[in-house]
Amino acid sequence: MTNIKILFLLFITYSIIGWIMEMIVTVIRNKEIVNRGFLIGPYCPIYGTCSIAMILLLSKVTNSILLFILSIIICSVGEYITSYLMEKLFKARWWDYSHKKFNLNGRICLQNCLAFGVLGFIMIKFVNTFFVNIYSSFSISTLNILFYILLVIFITDLIISFNVVIKIKNMSLKYVNLDNTKEITNKIKSIISEKVLNRRLFKAFPYLSKSIKDKIKLLIKRKK
Repeated sequence: MTNIKILFLLFITYSIIGWIMEMIVTVIRNKEIVNRGFLIGPYCPIYGTCSIAMILLLSKVTNSILLFILSIIICSVGEYITSYLMEKLFKARWWDYSHKKFNLNGRICLQNCLAFGVLGFIMIKFVNTFFVNIYSSFSISTLNILFYILLVIFITDLIISFNVVIKIKNMSLKYVNLDNTKEITNKIKSIISEKVLNRRLFKAFPYLSKSIKDKIKLLIKRKK
């Protein structure tokens, strides 16, 4: 059984790889950069979660065709459930495949399922052993330091992102039942930049009266 700390590093690794792939596809398709992940950081946990599920369930599968099919099933179920839960919780969608053939409620589609099957096959057969060998070569102290640093960063990001998206949930989103990723990303940037700017101003001028602070906040909102 793979060490839990190594599994977490694999989770982060595949989440980052998934985020990179999503960014590349978005840039090629839309000629612009949009953070495809739910979190602020450069990772998509759905890729990491599905990867860990495949590592735990499929590592001993030797039949290539069966491995391919099971990879499709695991990733498709993971993607569908994630899309459903996030839409119910945040009233928004981070992806929508309604415009593609052979889709199921716009949450999954045949094209992506086949792509995930290929990626899952490649990961189990070739890629995962490479990363496991690297992380297994770390000393216990190095592994512990890396694990706890990444864990704190990830949990902090999760808490911040959750709170920000909960606020966005109450805002009106223009693209009902479609991909809200770009709109959500812009609102997140607006909320975070407003908070950071307010904090910097008020730290620089700690003796400002409440009325002046309120005027500054109003001015910042108008400029946005």
